[in-house]
Amino acid sequence: MSKQAEFAVILKMNAMFADLGADELQRIANLCHTQHLAAGEVLFQKGDAGDALFGIRRGQIRIETGAADGSRLTLNFMGPGDLFGEVAVLDGQNRTADASAAEATELFVLRREDFLAFLEREPKVAIRIIMLLCQRIRWQSERMEESVLQPLPIRLARRLCALAADFGSEVHISQEQLGVFVGAARESVNRQLQTWRRDGILDLQRGRILLQNLNRLTAIARNE
Repeated sequence: MSKQAEFAVILKMNAMFADLGADELQRIANLCHTQHLAAGEVLFQKGDAGDALFGIRRGQIRIETGAADGSRLTLNFMGPGDLFGEVAVLDGQNRTADASAAEATELFVLRREDFLAFLEREPKVAIRIIMLLCQRIRWQSERMEESVLQPLPIRLARRLCALAADFGSEVHISQEQLGVFVGAARESVNRQLQTWRRDGILDLQRGRILLQNLNRLTAIARNE
């Protein structure tokens, strides 16, 4: 399978492109090129122009931001098959966080200028993207409501389940970073994790969480 065909598969798995036909996806994929990053190499920094969309062929990308005390907070990890930068490739606004390679990484890169030229030729794709942006607004509204109304155990379980879906049962994340994700103080996150450790749902090690009973954690996430 060619690299462009691989990128077409990644595009198909993303909500922005899922409803497009194989020919349309392949024409978009043909616009891409690849970029290699060494472990620790910076892809972009907060404030850089949003001039491209990225798909991960292999490796892992860490999205980070600076905390008030000067430390670094990891906002997200992305691995093979993940797509990011969809909004930036449309509006061209500055990046809102930093992105760097957590390990040696190969990326598919779709430049904004190439994609916008394609959209001018393909109004069907442009309409699909409008629908995607509406879905994102709804999703963000639901997450905001969730962060206010749902208790911490449910929010925390949902986040851990989402991380497990991407990276398996060994999640490399600090309790402070988890607190950022779920909108809670580190101390509150630690108390809940300690409870789950005693219950055999997970185990805690330095900088990582071992999920030992995903079925129970999923049930908590679903409020069952």
